[in-house]
Amino acid sequence: MATEKVENPNEYGADQIQILEGLEAVRKRPGMYIGSTSARGLHHLVYEIVDNAVDEALAGYCKNIEVTINEDNSITVEDDGRGIPVGMNHKAGKSALEVVYTVLHAGGKFGGGGYKVSGGLHGVGASVVNALSTKLSVEVYKEGQVYGQSYHVGKPDEPVKIIGTCEPEKHGTKVTFHPDPEIFEETVYDYDTLKQRLRETAFLTKGLRIILIDTREDSHHRHEFHYAGGIKEFVTYLNRSREALYSDVIYCEGTRDGVYVEVAMQHNDSYNDATYSFVNNIITPEGGTHLAGFRNALTKTFNAYARANKILKDSDPALTGDDIREGLTAIISIKIEEPQFEGQTKQKLGNSEARGAVDSVVSEQLTYFLEQNPAVAKSICEKSLLAQRAREAARKARDLTRRKTALEGTSLPGKLADCSDKDPKNCEIFIVEGDSAGGSAKTARSRATQAILPLRGKILNVEKARLDKIYGNAEIKAMITAFGTGIHEDFDISKLRYDKIIIMTDADVDGAHISTLMLTFLYRFMPELIKEGHVYLAQPPLYKIEKNKNVWYAYSDEELNRILVEIGRDGNNKIQRYKGLGEMDAEQLWETTMDPEKRILKRVTIDEENSSEIDVTFTTLMGDKVEPRREFIEENAKYVQNLDV
Repeated sequence: MATEKVENPNEYGADQIQILEGLEAVRKRPGMYIGSTSARGLHHLVYEIVDNAVDEALAGYCKNIEVTINEDNSITVEDDGRGIPVGMNHKAGKSALEVVYTVLHAGGKFGGGGYKVSGGLHGVGASVVNALSTKLSVEVYKEGQVYGQSYHVGKPDEPVKIIGTCEPEKHGTKVTFHPDPEIFEETVYDYDTLKQRLRETAFLTKGLRIILIDTREDSHHRHEFHYAGGIKEFVTYLNRSREALYSDVIYCEGTRDGVYVEVAMQHNDSYNDATYSFVNNIITPEGGTHLAGFRNALTKTFNAYARANKILKDSDPALTGDDIREGLTAIISIKIEEPQFEGQTKQKLGNSEARGAVDSVVSEQLTYFLEQNPAVAKSICEKSLLAQRAREAARKARDLTRRKTALEGTSLPGKLADCSDKDPKNCEIFIVEGDSAGGSAKTARSRATQAILPLRGKILNVEKARLDKIYGNAEIKAMITAFGTGIHEDFDISKLRYDKIIIMTDADVDGAHISTLMLTFLYRFMPELIKEGHVYLAQPPLYKIEKNKNVWYAYSDEELNRILVEIGRDGNNKIQRYKGLGEMDAEQLWETTMDPEKRILKRVTIDEENSSEIDVTFTTLMGDKVEPRREFIEENAKYVQNLDV
């Protein structure tokens, strides 16, 4: 008697392997193709289509790109490049245009024929955007004809056909797509996010004009980005909130071993190194071989110049890369045919030829610049020498700050009320401003897992201080010691003593300023804590509402209004506006702000694709220049709620 074999549902065999046809794979695993289905992934769709147009610009065929956010929140991208080929692709048996929009890994970026270099992600951009859109239409302008095709969820409605005529000299591609609300957590585009990215793209593509238009009701905007100076203008833009050390932006350009290298740099009066590296217009947040080549050239060239011109005596120690890069703003942009990226996130360049190419171009042209501009060279060397002395003083201070071993006893700050649980995964630390709020928090906390570190007054603004001052500051020293990780080159995240670092300040202007000072310190000296998701802002309530012995807490004006609608607005409401944490007793503080079951925490994140803009924001807010700060506040005031003046 034959028996029927029943598949074990837990068995992993050949029949469990799914074959995903066409673009189904993209809809099944969108995160693999665009990073995430959050707002970041939503905006990535725009970058994919724009990158295809930028590739035409890099190839020398496109001068203008126009991006429009339409009233229905769809996006239109139009360029004046050559236009996607519309002829028959004999291998596929259909128009090349349809192949580009419906087949993964199809495009002019493979095989070396269409593009020498390209920024589009793995050549999958157009088809991925199509797969993740409810509908998409594309028009191609060529030789007086307009070719078109439309799609629904990646599937063509009909073959490519001529849909009209145009001026004989008109050429290019126009794409309109509607992101699929079933895929994305939100489908509303943020104008400022697109503005920042498109501005950066224009800086990196010298001479390309990018226009961004928002036609939605109540948000009509238009910006045009066009930089004849390319990355030189990018450096000027990044330094606009700082005082430049010298007027000219140093610029190096050249091709070595098939790698096109562009570098622009300028020192300013700050103490931070703001260096950004790009490959084929794609930012590489983790650097790589091109960044290593730049740093090597910089250190070698300045030391050689300083020795030759007796700025450094024979007995003096060499300047380190950190000394020379103090206050440096630099852009490294290379174009390479076959970029190889390393690491899990593919954010680090691995091509060995890039290191030599950048090193060679920068060494040669920087040497020439320093010889031609001795006054500039001297000012940079003198700033580097000051940085060297401060670094030595900081090293001595740092040795005192470092956590002592168990044999020497603990060196935790006296004001820290530590928690009893020693497993960092279970522990969190509240950084609280002021003794009264600190006292309430110490009484309110769960002693097993919650530590409290009260700080007195406003901490040092690290944007305006050198390392030695930072290590000498008592409040910052207390934080460094409590966290356990060390800072800067000593930073080691495995030594972090708390899974959550929670900044808890008053919900007023002073509280916001203190939070910004703390975030500036963390961003400049422990950025990994933010990148790894360990930093949070507590959200204390703004209002306490009492009625008939019942109590409600409101965390915003909207929530207050909602509660008042629910319970009725009458004379029996007693509404209290909290001015600070110190006004709450321990029980209220626990219930509203510290209880893990009820509290609201905001996690602080860094969008590494916009890291240059984040850097500008911190410098604008915390730097010396008043005018850029006033402009920033005026521009962003609309995002601020509940501001007490």
